[in-house]
Amino acid sequence: MLDIKFIRDNLELVRENIAFRGVKSADPDQVVDLYQKRLALQQSLEALRAERNETAQKMKGKLEPEERQKLIDRGRELKEEIAGLETEMEHLAANLEAAARAIPNLTHPEVPKGGEDEGNVLQMIGEPRAFGFEPKDHLALGADLRLIDFESATTVSGAKFYYLLNEGAMLELALINYAMAKLTARGYTPYITPDLARASVLESIGFNPRGEETQVYTVAGSDLCLVGTAEITLGGLLQNRILRKEDLPIRLVGFSHCFRTEAGAHGAFSKGLYRVHQFSKVEMFAFTSPEESEALHAEMRDIEIEIFTELGLPFRVVDIAAGDLGAPAYRKFDLEAWMPSRNGYGEVTSTSNCTDYQSRRLAIRYRDESNATRLVHTLNGTAVAVPRAIIAILENNQQEDGSVVIPQVLRPFMGGQEVIRPEKPWERK
Repeated sequence: MLDIKFIRDNLELVRENIAFRGVKSADPDQVVDLYQKRLALQQSLEALRAERNETAQKMKGKLEPEERQKLIDRGRELKEEIAGLETEMEHLAANLEAAARAIPNLTHPEVPKGGEDEGNVLQMIGEPRAFGFEPKDHLALGADLRLIDFESATTVSGAKFYYLLNEGAMLELALINYAMAKLTARGYTPYITPDLARASVLESIGFNPRGEETQVYTVAGSDLCLVGTAEITLGGLLQNRILRKEDLPIRLVGFSHCFRTEAGAHGAFSKGLYRVHQFSKVEMFAFTSPEESEALHAEMRDIEIEIFTELGLPFRVVDIAAGDLGAPAYRKFDLEAWMPSRNGYGEVTSTSNCTDYQSRRLAIRYRDESNATRLVHTLNGTAVAVPRAIIAILENNQQEDGSVVIPQVLRPFMGGQEVIRPEKPWERK
């Protein structure tokens, strides 16, 4: 979240930024009001505690019985008053934190104005294919080639779950291994992360684990949540640490399963693998100094471009508009791959520079040249979100005979197989 003193001292700037992003739930004036009340309450508490200490000191001396009783009575009053103010302080602090969490990060000056459909297209890479036959969507291809089974998963787990089988399962493993190998070669330390994290870590990263609008599954009887991205577990990895400047930037790449309720996610374009409750993802994450964060953000974007270029898919790079930025993001780039079933582009990756918005609550700092501690900047980026990559591969690489050509860079991870064909004579009929 933003520094509360910064909000107080730059109230008009914060108001303008909230309006630019179109955020309705943020109220910086409430933050400032609660902050001032907390300061006043803190002063009252300190005065009462000082009086309590003074009273205790007086009780040590030789006193007349009447005077001693007055001090005893005053001591009881002070105890009750302090307890009452401490309870009030707890409520006030909780309300202040909740109000401050609703304030979004500042916005990069080059971020375009507008909402979801008003991002600035920076690059177009590859051309959508002109089919000489009627192309199938990934659901039909997945069924015909026996790669995806939604029906059995619905029986076992419910709607928006799925099985991958045969080359569908191998394609997921190939994408994961390809992405992990590429990122480790680029100096990113590989991690397999927990699929569960504490609610406090999700909140620090900028996710809402509670409430009607949450996309988070929680575990009953605990403070644990199923993660929606390895950004959460990688970001929480160094919480409450002071790092050395010479160790920055720290580049990580993590594999995790991801779980999202997808509450309210409806419509034709959410069918099939595009929006599901569980999926696999390879995620980049980095901790860096403020001076290096923009260059590192460009690096993550370029890695995503390299991955989808090597997969041979047509896609575009979008500088996301202010109204579509999540609260932690200072700037975000999306890659959107061409998906024939949509007759349009669908998001397959994103990368965000979150500056110090996450590290402030996670308390991740580094020592600069003057030995002062400064907050790190955090960045995240999708290397591969498996289901959406599979959609793009199946739909763009399908052939008239019903087969699908496997991208060349994935073939070494699939035993050299080049094509997924409808005929599978080894399968039980």
